[in-house]
Amino acid sequence: MARVRIALFVLEALPNARTMRRFVADNARDIAFVGLSNAERPSAGGVITQVRQHLRRSGPAIVPYLVVNFGLPDWLKPVAPLTQAIAGTRGVPEATPLKKLCAQLGIPTLKVDDVNGAEVARALRSHAPDLILTYHFDQILTPETIDSVPLGGINFHPALLPRHRGAVPTIHALCDGPDTFGMTLHRLEARIDAGAILAQESVRLPADVTATRAALLLHESGRPMLDKVLDEIAYTGSVPGGSKVPPLPYCPLPGRAMLQQMRRRGLKLTDARDLRYALTVSSAAPRARSMREIAQLTP
Repeated sequence: MARVRIALFVLEALPNARTMRRFVADNARDIAFVGLSNAERPSAGGVITQVRQHLRRSGPAIVPYLVVNFGLPDWLKPVAPLTQAIAGTRGVPEATPLKKLCAQLGIPTLKVDDVNGAEVARALRSHAPDLILTYHFDQILTPETIDSVPLGGINFHPALLPRHRGAVPTIHALCDGPDTFGMTLHRLEARIDAGAILAQESVRLPADVTATRAALLLHESGRPMLDKVLDEIAYTGSVPGGSKVPPLPYCPLPGRAMLQQMRRRGLKLTDARDLRYALTVSSAAPRARSMREIAQLTP
């Protein structure tokens, strides 16, 4: 089976951190480089402007979700060596921030301010990957960027597309009901989450799941599907055509009314359990799933 060299673009955050770190460790020889999105990039307005925009749209109820999913895991990365030493997890891939893990594995990394800019274009030319994989990535690739590699690109999305296109699909799935959770692997195109579907699995989640924990569990459960599609691409030397379906409306960050409705129904974006997980995502050993979780994560 021929090897496919991958350019991986990712925004490391709580939902994808451990699954993506394990993926990188398992596939180190096939990863040409890793592009790490700069969430604070000027083109996105920086942190202060982004927080103001979120508050205007969603109100203060969105703040704990943003802190647990994005803030805490990022703020705690600098002290990861100390917390790993205390926890005894030094050298464990899942407990190692992605940039440091890549350095240990000899994988080049690039801080990405503009995925369609000159710096990324140079990296794609110099490292010559065959395929682009975006995984929890918050920037939109142009057709020119996608077409600059031989096999184009694919994206891993924690939703049952064409439903729940957008950056926070598990919030919308939680609101819509327990049968709407799943993972989709699709071809990249310029329109957000609208490329042809390559693989898809519906996933049953625990009744008390939060939007945060849903994203985390979906990324974990979807890893075998990603491996299977990548093996198929390596075996055939091409990306499958997939199934093209008309995209449904884009799902933006939720507004105040939607969050109020969810709160009245007892649905939570995040909780204390998620907070504890965020505090240890770059120090603790991978947790063992309970038999209950394994039984409920059934396609």
